[in-house]
Amino acid sequence: MNLVQLIYVSRPFGFDQAALNGILSQSRRCNTRDGVTGALICRSDIYLQLLEGTVEALDATYERIVADDRHLEINRLSYQAITERLFPAWAMRSDPARSWMWSPAEVANGAVAESTQKQLIGIFERLAAEPAEGASLSAV
Repeated sequence: MNLVQLIYVSRPFGFDQAALNGILSQSRRCNTRDGVTGALICRSDIYLQLLEGTVEALDATYERIVADDRHLEINRLSYQAITERLFPAWAMRSDPARSWMWSPAEVANGAVAESTQKQLIGIFERLAAEPAEGASLSAV
């Protein structure tokens, strides 16, 4: 199976816990069905998501995201072939943006768009090495 990895960033529209819960519920259902794994880093000013799966599955998933009115200013940052998944056990891991990432001011000033592919993947590698906050593998 040929795997690819996609990283995109968007600005949340109408962000609150209920909206996030809806996104996570829908993502986990669709991703389980489609064999997609990944992680969503989020807070009121940013969604940063890494997705892994087949080309067909990721292209269809990304089309759904682009059409989703809960996302504004969607920007695909990385799309590359991979040999193994970074989040193999997670239909969609959800974590808040960490203090070691970007401040809201840095996000507003374009820090995400200025990041290299290596820096972006490094964020998700660091996240993958951490235990999930308030979740277990059974939550996938």
